[in-house]
Amino acid sequence: MLHCAILDDYQGTALSQADFAPLQDRVSFSVFSDHLDAAVPLMKRLAPFEIVVAMRERTPFDADRLAQLPNLRLLITTGMRNASIDLEAAHRDGITVCGTDGFAGSTAELTWGLLLALVRHIPREFANFRAGGHWQLTVGRDLRGLTLGIIGLGTLGSRVAAYGKAFGMNVLGWSRNNTPERSAGLGLGFAPDLETLLSQSDAVSIHIPLNRETHGLIGARELGLMKRDALLLNTSRGPIIDEPALIDALTAGRIGGAGLDVFGQEPLPPDHPFRTLENVVATPHLGYVTQNSYRAYFSGVVEDVTAWLDGRPIRLLTPARP
Repeated sequence: MLHCAILDDYQGTALSQADFAPLQDRVSFSVFSDHLDAAVPLMKRLAPFEIVVAMRERTPFDADRLAQLPNLRLLITTGMRNASIDLEAAHRDGITVCGTDGFAGSTAELTWGLLLALVRHIPREFANFRAGGHWQLTVGRDLRGLTLGIIGLGTLGSRVAAYGKAFGMNVLGWSRNNTPERSAGLGLGFAPDLETLLSQSDAVSIHIPLNRETHGLIGARELGLMKRDALLLNTSRGPIIDEPALIDALTAGRIGGAGLDVFGQEPLPPDHPFRTLENVVATPHLGYVTQNSYRAYFSGVVEDVTAWLDGRPIRLLTPARP
């Protein structure tokens, strides 16, 4: 009997999202709903396990941590990309790393929810409504006729662009590999550079992966190019935006507001400014937290473990070639 740890199952729902019965005579599962940041208690917790399931990038597995887990033989991440796993170190230590399928579109839908919450002041109006306050407090903005700038035109960025068009917005797209022809094919306006997109947009939504090139892509200079009432949406990865620079811009009113689902540190500290700034609407990284996504993830976990036990691992994640 092997032992498998399922990490960071905040809602305690992992084992109900898929049929784990086929593995009951081969693997015992331990589910952890709390999050451990510190390496020492985390490594102590995981030391007995041959299999670990990581929920997206909630728990990093760098070379040092992997070296402290001599029993670990299979590491599974939900989804097919996880920048917090050192694949080279895992490969060197003989640890198989696998991913799972996901459900496309969940994050794009949440992005739109954040935008609507910002332009119509929904959190503030709802809190006031619950408190029995004055009947109306704010005057909202219509999306029709505004310009939506999309950074990254992959699956999620293209979906958000389609939502913008459905709401009657003018949509601009930018990525390092974008061309006028591709924008035209998507029915979008073409931004030749990031500066143009930022300066012309009333709302900017980020949909690019985090890597060396995109870390800190939006800093003080870039925020300074935006309109004073413009909104910035980030449902991709927190470090794409220079967090202190964004806090300064929001505090000083140099941009209109931000809709955030991702942060440099997660869970976000209780005293973090994003929790109290009035021009921020934020959620605790809920982009992929839906029934469809979880069913895809944990069904994939069962498939990955079964295939690995049978000597035919699937959805392997391997180090990038030089």
